[in-house]
Amino acid sequence: MLELFFKSFLTLFVVMDPVGLVPVFVALAGDRPHRAQALIARKAVLVAGGLLTFFYFFGRELLGHLGISLEALRIAGGVLLFRIATEMVFAHHERETEEERDEALGRADISVFPLAIPLLVGPGALASVLVLGAEAKGVPYGFAVVLFTAYLVLFLAYLFLRGATAVRRALGRTGVNVVTRVLGLLLAALAVQYVADGVKGLL
Repeated sequence: MLELFFKSFLTLFVVMDPVGLVPVFVALAGDRPHRAQALIARKAVLVAGGLLTFFYFFGRELLGHLGISLEALRIAGGVLLFRIATEMVFAHHERETEEERDEALGRADISVFPLAIPLLVGPGALASVLVLGAEAKGVPYGFAVVLFTAYLVLFLAYLFLRGATAVRRALGRTGVNVVTRVLGLLLAALAVQYVADGVKGLL
C-alpha cells in the first residue's frame, strides 16, 4: 500500500507540477485581489478533482467502447508524460499556448480554463490516473489510496496557488526552474517505465 501511495504521489505530483504552475498563475491572476485569487484557485482545484474522479471510475468503460486496451493507454500515457518531461527539463512549458493565454487573460473566470484544464488535469494526468487505478486492483483499498493521493496533490496545488506570489518571491525564477527540471527528470524515468510495461503487456 505504501509503495502504491508513493508511486501515485510522485507520478501525479510531477505530472500536475504545482511548483511549475506558480509563475503561470501569477501571470494570469497576479494583478487580481487576494480574495479573487483564492476563489480562482479553489474552483480550479475542485473542477480538476471532479474530472479526475470521473475519469478514474468511468475512463476504463469509455476506453472499452473505443476499443482501446490498457496497455495501449499505458504506452500513450508514457509518451505524453515523456513529452511533458522534456518540456520541464528544457524549461519549455507548452501546456498552455499563446492563444490560450491571450483568451484566458480576456476572460473573467480563468479557473476552469486554462487552470483546471489543461494545466492541472491534462492528458498526462488522466492517463496516469487510469494506469495507477489498474495497478491498484491488487492492493487492499488501492482505489482509495490512488484517489486520496490525487486529492492530496490537488490540495498541495491549491496551497501553492494560494501562496503563488510568496512562493515565486522565495524561490525566484532560478529556484522554480531548478525544481521543475528535477521533477521533469523523475517524470521522464516514470514515462519510460510506463512504455516498457505497456510493450511487455502487448507482447
